[in-house]
Amino acid sequence: MSKRFKYSEIANKIAFQIEDGILKRGDKLPSIRELSRDHSVSINTAKRIYWELEARSLIESKPQSGFFVTTHLEADLPLPHPSSPSLMANDSEPSELITKVFSNMGKADLTLFSIGIPSGNLLPLSKLKKEIVYATRELKDGGTEYELLQGNLKLRKMIAQRSQSWGGNFNEDDLITTSGGMNALSFCLMALGKPGDTVAMESPCYPGVFQLAISLGYKVIELPTHPISGIDINVLKAVIPKINMCLLVPNFNTPLGSCMPDENKKMVVDLLAKNQIPLIEDDIYGDLYFGNQRPKCCKSFDRTGNVLYCSSVSKTLAPGYRVGWIAPGKYKEKLLKLKLVHSFSSTSIIQEAVGNFLKTGRYENHLKQLRRTLQQNYHNYVQAIIEYFPEGTKTSRPQGGLALWVELPKGIDTVKLYDMAIKKRISIAPGRAFTLQNQFENCMRLSIGLPWDEDLKLKLKELGFIIKKMH
Repeated sequence: MSKRFKYSEIANKIAFQIEDGILKRGDKLPSIRELSRDHSVSINTAKRIYWELEARSLIESKPQSGFFVTTHLEADLPLPHPSSPSLMANDSEPSELITKVFSNMGKADLTLFSIGIPSGNLLPLSKLKKEIVYATRELKDGGTEYELLQGNLKLRKMIAQRSQSWGGNFNEDDLITTSGGMNALSFCLMALGKPGDTVAMESPCYPGVFQLAISLGYKVIELPTHPISGIDINVLKAVIPKINMCLLVPNFNTPLGSCMPDENKKMVVDLLAKNQIPLIEDDIYGDLYFGNQRPKCCKSFDRTGNVLYCSSVSKTLAPGYRVGWIAPGKYKEKLLKLKLVHSFSSTSIIQEAVGNFLKTGRYENHLKQLRRTLQQNYHNYVQAIIEYFPEGTKTSRPQGGLALWVELPKGIDTVKLYDMAIKKRISIAPGRAFTLQNQFENCMRLSIGLPWDEDLKLKLKELGFIIKKMH
């Protein structure tokens, strides 16, 4: 095995020992130097092993003492089962359910566990307002002129600079800006296929992506997905003859929060390139990692331009600003033609403001605080679930992102749970919304992007009481 991926193999081995009870809660782990010596890896590789295990909430570090098997209560909750969807293309879209749930967006009188964005209370709103004012002063004619077709130059330069941290190595000419992440995915799907084509995606997956694909006349194959490691690559290999493109969220996808190991990302990129099947990579959650290091992307391993990399600031900084981008690789000319036809220009003031926010370093400072908050929220949610939800409840162990996937005991229909909870001003996202098949009926996604306080804990308690009554 390549040295590049040895750290992941060792991390998985330690993870299995923890999950099997060989290593028990509170057990002290070898020091980084001991781990390095015992497994014949470098000090940096040993650090990376422990960072990955920390991100999975399996171990914790204590200042001046070293690393220990976690004492967090989520270790007591079993993981949801890996998904096992039918591999037949399916378009049983739960459109009424999706409309009902997501039409709640913006309703201040509801507790919106259903909407996967960070609360405004977690965002640097006053600083962003100042950047908007500054942008109107700096731009020619106050930002009223059309922007370049590829998008704001300052923004593209800053995105390219930040890509160095995960091996993207972009320059500004590699990038095209868009009106948010969904607009980026929409352009990619339109550029790559025609009605009747088939796209492979994770299962479960964000409902908007399913709706987008179906609206374009595409068929969808859902891939079995593990809550820790992502899609089953062997199944992807098996469906290669059936698909025309692939759309994946390798880093902290919603709703599972899984993160594909680097070796899996490389295998997926190589497999699809070999078969000339383009990969659309949605990295919208990549900056929201809970560990000490940002994960690589599939684009990091792209040597042929076959990966169309998409991202935005909608989940990290300003959902309403609608600022996204694409690094389309060899498909750049197709994407530029589409943008010319469909939007012509980007919003100058907003993109300039975001570009400057990135340039000043404020974005990195904001992300550090947001990541800490989201990780602590995850721990708080799980402890509340242990306390208030029925026995047999399972939860994902997100390594980043904004979502917690909850699998309730069999027989609890989360569509009915939604109807009961909304009467108490609580909105959840039922599992059936995240698939085109009849599965995940007893699952739901909870957003961890809400500010934690006693009121939020009481809402989880109330939700647990409703579930226990149903059970």
